Amino acid sequence: MRTITALITAVAVATLAGCASMNVSSHVERGTNFTEYVTYDWGPPDNLPVGDPRLDNNPFFNDYLQGAVEKKMAAKGYDRTNDGGADLLIHYHASVNQRLDVYRADQQYGYCYGNCEPQVVDFEQGTLVIDLVDAKTKKVVWRGWAQDTMTGVIDNQDRLQKQVDESVTKMMLLLPRGGAALR
Repeated sequence: MRTITALITAVAVATLAGCASMNVSSHVERGTNFTEYVTYDWGPPDNLPVGDPRLDNNPFFNDYLQGAVEKKMAAKGYDRTNDGGADLLIHYHASVNQRLDVYRADQQYGYCYGNCEPQVVDFEQGTLVIDLVDAKTKKVVWRGWAQDTMTGVIDNQDRLQKQVDESVTKMMLLLPRGGAALR
């Protein structure tokens, strides 16, 4: 019976870790007037590996990411150009790391789960960072980032596309509108 209870507890804790909400935030360089930015293009790619060969070697990941970013940039009032005269350059970083979380029983309130032993959950955590760089000054004027559980996502193209789209959508809600939106 103890084994079944421990198994049920471990599954429940793993499910809760997998359902943790996405953490999204951004930083805007102080004094930046985004209405002065009208055009953007992609900057040089990151030479660092993502940290997981399943993502590094996935030809669809970059397509999902660029497609999602380009849709959201257009919706925010930025026009893509590839003539070398962009106001902003977009650069991204992505990483996937193994994480361990230990969930302790809440004994101070007089209750606990299963056999009251700490539960250890092993999961993959992904971080996506998108930078908008002023093409003239080469300074990052906006940085958005999202972190979420990636367990079971990388090997499933539909889930990967959904995760990328959700991350980009939530980040880009925090991006100020650009100058093309004023036309």
